Amino acid sequence: MAGRGLGLLSRKDVSAHLVDHLRALGEAAELCEGRVDSDALGEARRVVDQADRRLAFSGSATVVALAGATGSGKSSIFNALSGTTLATVGVRRPTTAHAMACSWGEESAEELLDWLQIPRRHALAVDPETDAALDGLVLLDLPDHDSTELDHRLEVDRLVQLVDMLIWVVDPQKYADAAIHDRYLKPLAQHADVMMIILNQVDKLSVMQREQCLNDLRRLLDSEGLAKLPVMAVSAATGEGIEALRVTLAQRVSEKQSAARRLAADVSVAAVRLSAASGTTKVTPLGRSSSDQLTTQVAIAAGVPVVTEAVGKAWRLRGGLATGWPVLAWVAKFKPDPLRRLHLDRLGVGRRRKEIDPSQVGRTSLPATSGVQKARVDTALRTLADQAAQDLTRGWADGIKQAARSAEDELPDRVDRAIATTDLDLADHQRWWQLIRVLQWLLVATVLVGLGWLALSFLLAYLQLPPLPKVTWWGLPAPTVLAIGGVLAGLLVAGLARIGVEVGARRRTTKARQLLRAAIARVTGELVIEPVKAEQARYESARLALERARG
Repeated sequence: MAGRGLGLLSRKDVSAHLVDHLRALGEAAELCEGRVDSDALGEARRVVDQADRRLAFSGSATVVALAGATGSGKSSIFNALSGTTLATVGVRRPTTAHAMACSWGEESAEELLDWLQIPRRHALAVDPETDAALDGLVLLDLPDHDSTELDHRLEVDRLVQLVDMLIWVVDPQKYADAAIHDRYLKPLAQHADVMMIILNQVDKLSVMQREQCLNDLRRLLDSEGLAKLPVMAVSAATGEGIEALRVTLAQRVSEKQSAARRLAADVSVAAVRLSAASGTTKVTPLGRSSSDQLTTQVAIAAGVPVVTEAVGKAWRLRGGLATGWPVLAWVAKFKPDPLRRLHLDRLGVGRRRKEIDPSQVGRTSLPATSGVQKARVDTALRTLADQAAQDLTRGWADGIKQAARSAEDELPDRVDRAIATTDLDLADHQRWWQLIRVLQWLLVATVLVGLGWLALSFLLAYLQLPPLPKVTWWGLPAPTVLAIGGVLAGLLVAGLARIGVEVGARRRTTKARQLLRAAIARVTGELVIEPVKAEQARYESARLALERARG
């Protein structure tokens, strides 16, 4: 809607400020969709659309409407200005059932009047000597705003929103009538540049009465915030002030800025109203603590403590198999690997996360989330959303809270997959295991050599054959030293290696915790933090756009 009209706003009779303000208002209306009161939003869109259409039809024309109460004499002023008797004059009852138009100039105002839905219209030829300055004027005679007919009042309300300039005609008896002041003048205070008050029938007043009446009207207008609204005294019956009024209208027509001024006032009022509905407070940036708290609770609910504990146990089990005394270590093969039990060993040794296709990884076998854990995650989400929506209006606050939970159903699966596809850094840091393993098998070979030597000596003695040469080390038989020393050395190496495995297990546990938190933080960042920040950015864009629209 906004984009379609902005092309028309580049006409030379509209200031660049109006173009920018209208564009900003249209942008703000789009951004506020679904987050702001529908009435304020609808008014902003109506103003943008009205500017579009108004400048599309006879952009050089100036539409001036005469409005007033029954018996104020606006129809008489219409006739006096147009030099015709087109308007029916009445005193006791409304005689203007439908708006009537009179236009000056060669340029046709038919399309503009069609848009205004004015059924009664009359075009006047411009007299070069007397009417040249009025070329482009479209004068409307509106129904009475206090008419007993509802249709008449609705017609006035409709056209008051559309015309470029409003001339309110009042009389000495009803110039202070609340019907015109409360319903029209006060609400249109921001449009004082495109309005004026005509005090008609001053011929019925004495000089003192006229001065008192004008002073009282001025005081009343000033008290209502209408100090800039000009007041003019005329008499349609005697013609007093009519020429001065024609000169004023001629000046407005020659400036060709009444439409722009009216639209600028409309934009400003609509922007102020939309700002009040949307809010003017700057957003509160998301704090690190809220994001960290959310990550922590999601990690706990997803079973990260279980995984990190399994990493430590798996490292100890695998380290024991690799560095333990082979004669006893084989027993550990019958123990289940904690990571395999959780289905966290399917990535293959040494594969990096960037090489993993998530679609090829199934779910883990981590324990189901408990009710308490779900409640803590929910609390963390609510806390984060509340902080992000701090001091914002209800519509935007609700939008941020919905954004925080927009992927709530998807979050558990994505977190589980993130855990399953995280490289837990178990493939590296094992080179020393291989050295210990070689050493242990060398010690096993030593034991076997010693036992073999002893067995051969026993066999030779049993068969009463010549014995092997006697070899002693440190005063002990060499075979005994090999057999018993190999066993003791193997157990000692296994014990020392166990210390290194334990240190590594703790490091791998800490590293796994960090890796898993980082993986979960990426998921919560994508599914929670980014949508919240996007909603905050949308609010900020709307707020700044409304600042530009207000000028």
